[in-house]
Amino acid sequence: MMIPVRCFTCGNVVGEHWEEFKARTEENGEDPAAVLDDLGITRHCCRRMLVSHTDLVDVVAPYQ
Repeated sequence: MMIPVRCFTCGNVVGEHWEEFKARTEENGEDPAAVLDDLGITRHCCRRMLVSHTDLVDVVAPYQ
């Protein structure tokens, strides 16, 4: 997990919501927009941070 702790644009903390967002969207199949609304993430810049994030740590780890 290498989600940024803060939004690059506004500086709000978004990293603390990643685990719940990932669990609810992937495992439970909930709509990402509804999950973000429920978590209280209303700014589009903060929503972008969570929706567009991909975990690359497994891909990059062998090259360290």
